[in-house]
Formats: sequence, C-alpha cells, structure tokens
Amino acid sequence: MGFPFSRGMVRVAFLIPVAGLLGVPFQGLAGTITLGSAQAFAVLGASTVTNTGNSTVTGDLGLYAGTSFTPGSGTFTLNGTEHITDAAAQLAKNALTAAYTTSESLSPTYTLTGQDLGNMVLTPGVYFFADSAQLTGVLTLNFGNNPNADFVFQIGSTLTTASGSSVVVDNAGAGSGIYFQVGSSATLGTTTAFQGNILAQDSITINNSATIVCGRALARTGAVTMDTNTISDTCPAGNGSYGYSGASSNTGVPEPGTLSLLSMGLGAGFLLFRRFRPRLR
Repeated sequence: MGFPFSRGMVRVAFLIPVAGLLGVPFQGLAGTITLGSAQAFAVLGASTVTNTGNSTVTGDLGLYAGTSFTPGSGTFTLNGTEHITDAAAQLAKNALTAAYTTSESLSPTYTLTGQDLGNMVLTPGVYFFADSAQLTGVLTLNFGNNPNADFVFQIGSTLTTASGSSVVVDNAGAGSGIYFQVGSSATLGTTTAFQGNILAQDSITINNSATIVCGRALARTGAVTMDTNTISDTCPAGNGSYGYSGASSNTGVPEPGTLSLLSMGLGAGFLLFRRFRPRLR
C-alpha cells in the first residue's frame, strides 16, 4: 500500500520552490554596507563641488550643506539630477554618514598597514590601514562569483593613487560591493581607472583624466574636485560584474542556482502529482 498523499501535500510540493524564489533578494540589496539614499548619487559633496575641463557624471550630483557648484568653463555633462542643498541631498548626506560609520565599525579581516595596494590580488574581506593607503599599479579584486560579498577598505587617513593606477574587478555579481572608507581625504592620480565607492570623511580630488566606473565619489565634510573626468555609478556588463557596488544596472534576475532549484522543485511537484493522483482525497 502506497503512502497516502493528500491534495494539501501536493500543493505544498508546488509552493515550496515558488516561496523560495520570492525570498531571493534583488540584486544590489544584499551585502554588508547599505548606501540608502546616497545610492542614486555618483558625486556628493559637503562644502563645494567643482569641475575643470570636460567631465561626464552618470548618476545624481549633490551638495549639502554647501551651495557652491562650479561646472567650470569646459563641457560638463550630467546624466542624472542635480541636488544642491535640497531635501534629497540632505537625505543622501545622512545616508553617507551611516554607511561611513558602518564601514568604520566592521572588524578587520586583514591588516595592510604600510603596504601598497598595487599588484595585489585580493578576495572579499575587510582590509585595515592604520594610517594612509597607497595604490601604485593594478589592484585586482576577485569576488570569486560570490553574489553577496563585499570589499571594505578601512583607511585611517588618506587614500592616494599614482598616475595610471587601476582597480580591476573580477567575478562580481548581484549584491557585491566595494567601499573605501577614508579617514581624511582621497586623491586619484591622473588617468587612474578606479572602481568602487569612495566614502571620504573630508574631500575627494579626482585629477586630470581619472575615472570612476561602477562607483561613487562621496565626501562627508569637504569638497569633490573634478578635472576632465568620467564618473559613473553604472556597472559595466560582462564578466558577471553587473550589480556590484549597488549600481543602477541591477536587473533583479535570480541567480542561476536559484533558477535550477526552482525548476527541480516544480519538476518534483509535478511527478508527485502524476504518481499519486489516484489516491488524492
């Protein structure tokens, strides 16, 4: 005599995988750090925001509580909304403070005080510098296809990149994040190709032809100074890297593993229904 399955049990077999799908977080919502209202901003300053030369910012630009935004004499292109000392900028400023505080309070995984980030290949974790941090060359951040991993760099004083330096991101995905919590000011050298969110206590200076892709320049108390730059909070497609840093290119599509589990669960439910249909009562 077979095990007596009821209609309710078969319904459960169908509902479990569906419930699992509904419980999957959307891309960009996972991770340790939450940017909140600051997520929409590619550039956020406190005292001033200035530009020299031809620059392009993709994402909102904000200033709070200062009132001086100087786009400069070159061509300044903003693919977003300008918020100068308004309610949206104030909310973003508060969210930045919260994200900065959270980043600063995390327990370090590794201590890199006195070491140059150049030519390092790192895996997700919290990296601590007691004072300044330097980047000379290429820093590679490999997420290892972990969809909910973060890189957090806790920097006691300044962050400085040499001319021509770069941050390369491999195998990132939904919910991944990169955060540089800088205790004073950050300076990106000329032609630096940077990726990730800079959360600076004071100011951020982005020198000639330096770029920030899939990231943000967010300064708590000082200025953001640009000079012929490209800054974008949108992540590049390919290499599984869409979605990291909470960028606007998130699609909310479930991970492939989730889709596989859903298919297996629905298939099992269908077989149960076919196998025990005569006994349903």
